[in-house]
Amino acid sequence: MIVLALLTAGLFPSCYYDNEEELYGELPCDTLNNTYSGAIAKLMADNCNACHGGSNPEAGILTDNYADLQALAQSGKLAGAVNHQGGFSPMPKGARKLSVCDLQRINLWIDNGTPQ
Repeated sequence: MIVLALLTAGLFPSCYYDNEEELYGELPCDTLNNTYSGAIAKLMADNCNACHGGSNPEAGILTDNYADLQALAQSGKLAGAVNHQGGFSPMPKGARKLSVCDLQRINLWIDNGTPQ
């Protein structure tokens, strides 16, 4: 009976974490290749382009190409939205704020002049 209980207990994981920051705390943030093509394009694809890409983007805002994202960044709208600053619609809409590392990458990319 005890053996059966132990085998059954081993079949069901006790917990599941899908957020590394919650599981391990704040991880080191890799900002070495912090260019549009090196990091920012993937970040936008993972978090923004589903709504702000393609031929009919939400609010007419495109994040799926360098030129439009650069203009959005230089206007201050990108940083305002992702950092949830007052006067901006917080993005991603209806989702958690981006991770500390992702925000650091975006802010650093903007501060460094939005390199391609």
